[in-house]
Amino acid sequence: MDNYHLSPTDEGWELKKVGAERASKRAATKQELVSSLADFFNGKTGSVKIHKADGSIEEERTYPRTADPRRSKG
Repeated sequence: MDNYHLSPTDEGWELKKVGAERASKRAATKQELVSSLADFFNGKTGSVKIHKADGSIEEERTYPRTADPRRSKG
């Protein structure tokens, strides 16, 4: 499973694969990028750590949901 970080930048927000030099996706707003995650991960398996504007981690999502190793609600 590939791991990604959705993080703030000087120009907006980016989705970047761990170890990659370039962003996989960029957007002006966090919401715009979060909304596009399901389409981006269609047919792929990945884990995304979504950061707050201050850089701390807000949440982690797994795509597709069935690939989530935790068997809990939420």
